[in-house]
Amino acid sequence: MDTEKLKLSQTTDGQAPRAGFETAGAPAPINPATGMHEAYWVLSEEERSKGFVRPVRELYCHLTCGAETRMSRPIAETYARDPSYYGATFCVKCRAHYPVGESGEFVWSHDGQKVGS
Repeated sequence: MDTEKLKLSQTTDGQAPRAGFETAGAPAPINPATGMHEAYWVLSEEERSKGFVRPVRELYCHLTCGAETRMSRPIAETYARDPSYYGATFCVKCRAHYPVGESGEFVWSHDGQKVGS
């Protein structure tokens, strides 16, 4: 995780990053039962309260398998405040993380725009 982003971030579970994950892409390891990290980085509430440059959208589609995934509100607001904050997101069907952005594998279900762009 970029040092500047870390200054503006907190974890989704409100806990300190796990040992060894202080500057990692996620602040906690992947839970093998779900394929998701135990916690994720999000922009702090203070940073998100400054407003959004994109709409807050919670539902996205994985173009590879067609599954829709719903993200938590803090993660959705982080995307809306800083669309390039994340480099990947999770697919509930594939149970793995894949790239986002212009060449990524996900689109917002609402409007078909690439997630992370």
